[in-house]
Amino acid sequence: MPKKTEEKHILVCTTEEVPGYKVSEYLGMVWGTSVQARFIGQDLIAALKIVVGGEVWPYTKMMNEAKHYVIRRMVNNAKQLNADAIIGVRMESGQIVPGTTEIFAYGTAVKLKKGSK
Repeated sequence: MPKKTEEKHILVCTTEEVPGYKVSEYLGMVWGTSVQARFIGQDLIAALKIVVGGEVWPYTKMMNEAKHYVIRRMVNNAKQLNADAIIGVRMESGQIVPGTTEIFAYGTAVKLKKGSK
């Protein structure tokens, strides 16, 4: 039976530096994206929340799940480059067409070495 290989861990951070490490190589930009569509049930709950107030939890849940998807996709892109980390990570969202939202995460894939600058 083949030996199981360990999944490589990729550090994901919003900073440009990783404490205790220095960037030894910049591998390029990596990203993940997802387009989410609403459904009528979410819109009905949202309409009710506009009247009575409060969090529109179906949208919150949908956006949180989408954020996890795009981070995972971005990390998979970094793994293809054999990166150790993704630095300078940013997330954005915007409407593609009415009723949809794109969530986009991006950063710079890098190789790290122990030690400071």
